[in-house]
Amino acid sequence: MTDCMIAALTARRVWDSRGRPTVEVEVTTGDGSVGRGIAPAGASRGSREAVDARDGGPRLGGLDVQRARGAIRDTIAPRLIGTKLSSPLDADRVLLELDGTPTKSALGGNALVATSIACAQAFAAVRREPLYRVLAGDGPLTVPLPEIQIFGGGAHAGRRIDFQDLMVVARSATSVEQALEMTAEVYLAAGRLMAARNAISGVADEGGFWPAFATNEEAIETLLRAIETAGYTPGDEVAISLDIAASELGREGRYRLGLESRSIDSDAMIEMLGGWLDRYPICSIEDPLAEDDLEGMRRFTAAYGKRVQIIGDDFLVTNASFVEAAAKQGACNAVLIKPNQVGTLSEALQALRCAREQGWGTIVSARSGETEDSTICDLAIGWNSRQLKVGSITRGERTVKWNALIRAEQALGASASVRGDWLPLSTAR
Repeated sequence: MTDCMIAALTARRVWDSRGRPTVEVEVTTGDGSVGRGIAPAGASRGSREAVDARDGGPRLGGLDVQRARGAIRDTIAPRLIGTKLSSPLDADRVLLELDGTPTKSALGGNALVATSIACAQAFAAVRREPLYRVLAGDGPLTVPLPEIQIFGGGAHAGRRIDFQDLMVVARSATSVEQALEMTAEVYLAAGRLMAARNAISGVADEGGFWPAFATNEEAIETLLRAIETAGYTPGDEVAISLDIAASELGREGRYRLGLESRSIDSDAMIEMLGGWLDRYPICSIEDPLAEDDLEGMRRFTAAYGKRVQIIGDDFLVTNASFVEAAAKQGACNAVLIKPNQVGTLSEALQALRCAREQGWGTIVSARSGETEDSTICDLAIGWNSRQLKVGSITRGERTVKWNALIRAEQALGASASVRGDWLPLSTAR
């Protein structure tokens, strides 16, 4: 096997999809191969996730990344240059040793995740193979089923609706190409429905419509009509997936629904969401209760965990120890995998493996502040995640990932294509 020796490692400031600075790392190997990684950033963040190194102060809203660049230049690069990597994730051991904090506060989660990605991509480049093949080893390769935003809300759309994502999953699709075509039809139908009511306020951070609704449930009802208008059977062919992002709505068992000018407790939140599961063909619901509402999450999982995927995002922050604890406590039955939440690819893989050992679902995910980096596609395929959440079907930082899936599916052949009929469904229409 060709050695992957790191000959050079540099960092530069680049820009994400919200026009904010982020950091890119470029690794050059001894044979001239190059790997790059760019750190994404989230607007809705769990309190226990890895923290970015940002500069503070008045410039660029305090979000500049010269501190992260300095950490890479002064601490990470001297340690990694000259190192021979024996696996795509081998550099992570050094990164974790150098930082030494649970939330990556010493060097910055953005510095670590960009370096972790760049080293993995450089290793694959030396092997002259896509990263997903290198990550899979002798394991299976499966193209993940897309989960795609139609309406954006919450922190991604000025809180025009309280909940963060209203998405669709093409359960009947047998290829990525078909899943994207079906989603595009639903997206166009939703646009026509909203335009007819003069209810489009713009585009949310992840590319979905930024809508104007009177209530939160009206958004779900409109998405259901869009599926029907596009000519698909709700549930059997196209199902609904929700990201509540409940940690953004309140704390200590109280939830403020700004759109409806009311505050409800954990029991009322569970009752409201459970009513939606009874009335609409929903396959997944993400962060239905806040990260500090463990008892509420346990009750919700006990009541509805056999009917839908209950996904932990801010609740679990891609942390294997949190996944294991939640499984023992009966909270959630699926996990969102966001490498920058935890800091390195190897830690993200640990969380995914831990979830799989519990029999949970796994969904590799992008962030709201994204870039042209499509490494999460390699992770979803190579780690056999089966599901991928990127955002909408619009905007270049999103479509670069969907298009990467199309190319991978073509390269891998029909045996690796998506399937969605295994997903649970809350109710049949």
